[in-house]
Amino acid sequence: MRAKQWTAFEEFVQVHGDALVRLSFALCGDRGRAEDAAQEALTRVYLRWSRLEDPLPYARRAVVNATRDSWRRRSRQEQRERAVAGLPPQTPVRIDEMIADRDRLAKALLHLPYGQRAVIVLRFWHQLSEQETADALGNSVGTVKSQASRALGRLRHELQSDLLPVNPNLREYR
Repeated sequence: MRAKQWTAFEEFVQVHGDALVRLSFALCGDRGRAEDAAQEALTRVYLRWSRLEDPLPYARRAVVNATRDSWRRRSRQEQRERAVAGLPPQTPVRIDEMIADRDRLAKALLHLPYGQRAVIVLRFWHQLSEQETADALGNSVGTVKSQASRALGRLRHELQSDLLPVNPNLREYR
């Protein structure tokens, strides 16, 4: 890589590196895995740097893919370990145990299918347009719209059920 291209790549990493880690963290919920996925994505960007007109959408897509790959590997490994140990599948953490709204939302996001979670994180946390989200995920705008609609419905349902009172006699709060 030429010195001028290297400088441009370094500037790109300085400007967008932290946001790529945050994107991955929002998808997987683990800082170490998020940093690994962002590093893997930046390696992919580096290898294609001279051929990329706009590297940011490519980098976002690479982060989404690297995070998904990591999630799949981890999920398969956990399934194998549980099968060998004869343990039942792990039950998800109840959202109503979370105190802060952001924590509750992050937990609710983990209950969404990966594609819906990626759409919500890119559209609403990273404030990408529908077209930018579609480009980052390699989907159509229509798919982004339908995934966002389904995901928001599921999030509303999960977060609404979290706010219902424990005592069924308290009807005024429903």
